[in-house]
Amino acid sequence: MRRTIEYYEQNAKRFAEETVAVDFANTQNRFLNKLKPGSLILDFGCGSGRDTKYFLEQGYLVEAVDGSAELCKLAGMHTGIKVKHMLFGDLSEINRYDGIWACASVLHLPEDELRDVVGKMTTALRENGVIYLSFKYGTFAGERNGRFFTDMTEVSFAEFMEKTESLTVEEQWVTSDVRLERGGEQWLNVILRKGINV
Repeated sequence: MRRTIEYYEQNAKRFAEETVAVDFANTQNRFLNKLKPGSLILDFGCGSGRDTKYFLEQGYLVEAVDGSAELCKLAGMHTGIKVKHMLFGDLSEINRYDGIWACASVLHLPEDELRDVVGKMTTALRENGVIYLSFKYGTFAGERNGRFFTDMTEVSFAEFMEKTESLTVEEQWVTSDVRLERGGEQWLNVILRKGINV
């Protein structure tokens, strides 16, 4: 994870510029439709702050964190809220959030660490709360362009969920990358719910 964070520290400005204006409303709204108005959302690995700002504009309460101090600064300027500098494994809240949004963020963890962090996310979520996760679509796990990735398919994510208690898959779907130059890349999107029908 250290090398991945170093990548974002060194490339924060460029990464933010490339992602901050991307139209992601279809997926954002699919997540928001699972929540009551005014719910509290954790943007877990907020990057540029694009999604935090959108959720705030829709009337939701948002707390945002990121592992890159540079991205925290940029996201704070973009959103107008304080963004907390924090690693995924340091999440320690209990029954706090109605929704946790982890868009292209926890995919940077190896699967064993990912399992631990999803457990922490579940603990931080209120009963009947929802989690959004996204992964590059595929079976690769390792370093790619200076960052670590754990890719997922429907099959590998189902296997991951077999050992994951307290959560059920409510929705999953595959999308093309919304960035114009990356349209050939695909993503697995997943919405999980805590506690219901488990």
